[in-house]
Amino acid sequence: MVEKDTLPGWSSHGNALSVLAMVSVVLAALIVLPYLQYVLFAVVLAYVLAPVQRVLERRTSSTKAALLLIATSIFVILLPIAYVLTIALRQGLELLAVAQEGAFSLDRIEDRLETIGYVVDLDLLYATYQEPIATGLQGLATGALSIIGGLPGVLIGVTVTVFVLFTLLRDGDQLIAWLRSVLPIDDHVQRELLVELDHLMWASVVGNVAVAVVQAVLLGVGLAVIGVPGIVFLTVATFILTLLPLVGAFGVWVPVSFYLLALGRPVTAGILVVYGSIVSGSDMYLRPALIGRSGAINVAVIVVGIFGGLILFGAVGLFIGPVALGGAKVVLDLFAQSKEETATV
Repeated sequence: MVEKDTLPGWSSHGNALSVLAMVSVVLAALIVLPYLQYVLFAVVLAYVLAPVQRVLERRTSSTKAALLLIATSIFVILLPIAYVLTIALRQGLELLAVAQEGAFSLDRIEDRLETIGYVVDLDLLYATYQEPIATGLQGLATGALSIIGGLPGVLIGVTVTVFVLFTLLRDGDQLIAWLRSVLPIDDHVQRELLVELDHLMWASVVGNVAVAVVQAVLLGVGLAVIGVPGIVFLTVATFILTLLPLVGAFGVWVPVSFYLLALGRPVTAGILVVYGSIVSGSDMYLRPALIGRSGAINVAVIVVGIFGGLILFGAVGLFIGPVALGGAKVVLDLFAQSKEETATV
């Protein structure tokens, strides 16, 4: 009778375990994949809330601290955000209704532009881009309907997010320690990798969100002072657009300036252009101040990471995309460094 250890292809117990480990990882990945964006969202939230969790654990158990933190986040952060988004949606629909009623006159804009030396045929521009505009609006409508139709799946995903977040808050340190024990990487390389990933997460999550909040509040206050309607909607829109590269607050104050011009308020429109330019330009000072801890991140990594992340992971890709690309660069740098150290030995 042939022993198991002498069978062809199974020369050692280690080889069998390696194959079993790979199969297990693949199966686990297939199970997680349908709800990957919800799991990643939980990871982002856990990273942001981890410092508060550590403070709470000094006074109570990790389980109670995690439950208290999640409950507080829901009532203090998520519910107010949902309320603000509801108001923003209502104001957005009201602004759309006003525009459809004819309050937004292209002829008025053209007349005002001609007085300052610019001749623009906005009707021709609209006719030129009418088809892509209609296609885009149809896509948005289809997306909204698909979201409504997929509410059961969303609720399941939110449940997954809450449970994963609870586990990460309560057992995050043990999970990291376990990962470090099973990864076949030297300890000093693991430490460097964790430090660099922490810097990337800080820049992508905390830094970008903080910059977006500051610019949205600044522009929202300015719009309120000059008496623009739909302040909540425009402030939320500024926050979202500021998270996107190459757009920012510019995507809000420029259309609003044209709106003021159409209403016959050229002075107010000019003031908004100046103020909006200052808000958009503040990005050059806010970002280094708020993300200085992480150092500079390549612009190409940010742009490709955000848009690629949005396509691959959904909304959470805004944060995960740049981290994934930046993390790949860090891993390759550490690999090259390790290879050089091995060659010199």
